[in-house]
Amino acid sequence: MEKITHLEALMFSAVLENCVDQLAILGYIMPVPHKDKNKIKEMIQEELDINSPELMSAKQENGEAVTSTALKNTEQNQQQGKTEDQKSTQDSSKSSKKRTTRAAKKLKKIYADRQYASDVITVTIKNMEELGAFSSLTDANEREKTKKNKFYDILIREEKGKKEIKALQKQLQDVKKQTDKDLQNRDEAIDHLKDKLQENTAKWNTESYYMKRNTDLQIHLTQRKCSNAEIALEKEIQNLKSKTDEEIQLHTETENFLTQQYQKVKEKLEYWIEKYNKDTAAKDEEMDDLKALKAENLETMQRFAKECLTFQATIIIDRTDKEAKRKQIEQEALEQKSALKVQAWWKGTMVRRFLGPYQELEKYLKGQLAEKEAGKEKSGAKR
Repeated sequence: MEKITHLEALMFSAVLENCVDQLAILGYIMPVPHKDKNKIKEMIQEELDINSPELMSAKQENGEAVTSTALKNTEQNQQQGKTEDQKSTQDSSKSSKKRTTRAAKKLKKIYADRQYASDVITVTIKNMEELGAFSSLTDANEREKTKKNKFYDILIREEKGKKEIKALQKQLQDVKKQTDKDLQNRDEAIDHLKDKLQENTAKWNTESYYMKRNTDLQIHLTQRKCSNAEIALEKEIQNLKSKTDEEIQLHTETENFLTQQYQKVKEKLEYWIEKYNKDTAAKDEEMDDLKALKAENLETMQRFAKECLTFQATIIIDRTDKEAKRKQIEQEALEQKSALKVQAWWKGTMVRRFLGPYQELEKYLKGQLAEKEAGKEKSGAKR
């Protein structure tokens, strides 16, 4: 991954810090118990300090909690399918318990996700400020995708398990029906055999006393067994009645307790909603003030920009005027210098060639030269 520039890192850090602030506000608003908040924060902080690839532990625990609740729900459904009488008395209590536990677990999961996102963003900000890269954010995203795929696989396997359990329950019901049918056929066969036995006893009353005694003894034993079975069934019926009474009493007590807890939670929810509305109103006022200040600063900036443009234009005009004057002065100095050179050359030419007013000078010089030659000739003649 290519490193980003320092300016881009600062811009991204500002955006991410805004996200962290918003997540912190949501954390203060959420009605999660203080103990659970501290536990989640300590757990995520320890994992971040120990090893950065283990940032997903908070979400793992939440995912495992969800799967465990799903497995518990399937077990409860199996138990409810076994006893239809207990289902009618326990449906309302279990539904209310499930609602409260699910709401608490959802809040804990949301808070853990919020805390995890905040920690990942803070680590990303630190990496961007120190290393100029955001690899930790991409790594956390990849790990989240893998965990999500694993969780979806668990849900798919759970659905398959539910289907298999339903199929097995259906098979069990079919087996029960078949066994009941077989027992009914056996009872009918037993009744038919008893009828035959009575007919045979009526026909063969002349049989031996021992056979009659034996049959009487067997009948007595079967009657005794039936009486013992009836007594046991009556005791079981009494036990079931006492258990149903206890379950009804327990259901009423739990219902009263849950209504009280519901009222408390409702009051807390109203309090937090009111606090949330007040906080949002205060933040909106602050945002309006900041927008007004921003507009005022923008207006002053535009005014200063216009003044700067006017100053710049005047400076440019002044500079151009000065440059033109300087060039004009240089041109004039150059022209004057060249004119002086031309004048000097012309004067020299006139002097050397004895032109114009210098013709008399030529005559004067020739006269002096002639006098000098005459003086030399005289001096040479004297010698």
